[in-house]
Amino acid sequence: MTRTLETGSKSRLAVLDNLRTGLIVLVVLHHVAMAYGAAGLGFYYVELHPDGFSRGLLIFVLSNQAWFMGGFFLVAGYLTPASLDRKGARRFLSGRLIRLGIPLAVYVLLLNPLSTLGWFFVADPFGPMTWETFNYADSVRMGPMWFVALLLIFSFGYTIGRTLVRRPGRESPAPGATTVAAFVLALAGVTILMRLWIPVGEEWYGFPSLGYLPQYLSFFSVGVIAYRRDWLTNVRPGVGWAGLGMAALATILLFPYAFSGEVFSIELTNAIGNAFGDSWHWQGGAYALWDSTLAVGLVLFLLTLGRSFLGSQSSVSRFLAGNTYGVYVLHIPIVVYIAVAMRNIEMDHILKFGLAAVIAVPVCFAAAAIVRRIPGVSKVL
Repeated sequence: MTRTLETGSKSRLAVLDNLRTGLIVLVVLHHVAMAYGAAGLGFYYVELHPDGFSRGLLIFVLSNQAWFMGGFFLVAGYLTPASLDRKGARRFLSGRLIRLGIPLAVYVLLLNPLSTLGWFFVADPFGPMTWETFNYADSVRMGPMWFVALLLIFSFGYTIGRTLVRRPGRESPAPGATTVAAFVLALAGVTILMRLWIPVGEEWYGFPSLGYLPQYLSFFSVGVIAYRRDWLTNVRPGVGWAGLGMAALATILLFPYAFSGEVFSIELTNAIGNAFGDSWHWQGGAYALWDSTLAVGLVLFLLTLGRSFLGSQSSVSRFLAGNTYGVYVLHIPIVVYIAVAMRNIEMDHILKFGLAAVIAVPVCFAAAAIVRRIPGVSKVL
């Protein structure tokens, strides 16, 4: 039977809102970590760790990258069918172009160049950038808004598919543990093949992480199917616990192989390049299987067991959920300039990351709330 978002359970929507809030906090923390030794020179402002990388922050970033954007795509996929059904194809797509396209353009043309100015403050020998070396044209990039661009593509693709194939939604039993395990193996296999073409970390056409495209597309698709078949309310809690168990087991057994090339070791070595650069290498295969298992397991756990501890909202959680998109669009320049303002503070990288994180998260939500009070902006953010 077909349903609309309005007839859905408030508890179910609260779970999605609260999950999205948690994910956006991780996104902010992820980029704060990149400023303090987790990503070499791959961010707008960096204070490089004396060893080149901070192992703890690098593991944190890799663990986030393995699943949290897939989580965003799953939530987006779940919410898409109701919006399309309610508005029709033309209104839905015009709304997507406004809500996704305008922030994308603002970020590309304004916020990303402003964030790039963080390189003016990077310490020697890697900087600083000067006005002679700054090039506005080079700074016009998508940055983290690649997610918005890809979601826009998925929205158009789903609309075309839905227009061509009109089938009513129907409730059906949620997948069991065997189906989930088969999905993980299939996802890992496709991911390995994808990374032969686009290794992890290699940018294509402004998209920095297309090595994860199989996860993003499959999670968006699963979100759509989950809505149509009402999986979110009838999936068994045991499947969530099984997902958590799979994620934990994969992290214990596979991540050390992929990370260091050794059993039960997370020593940072040059072997980590094998996990990223060659998915035919056994480390690359282990990495793909690990991040596929972690992503599926964690999302399953949060969506099933989350009905107990994420299924309600307070005024605070509603405020946070209402500003998640604004935080996503605005957080990069905020993180960059908080890090720049703290550049002269002498502190261990981990402690400095913690201090910057404590400042950045509330500032990002406050900034999003303020910007959304500008007339007309709340219709976009």
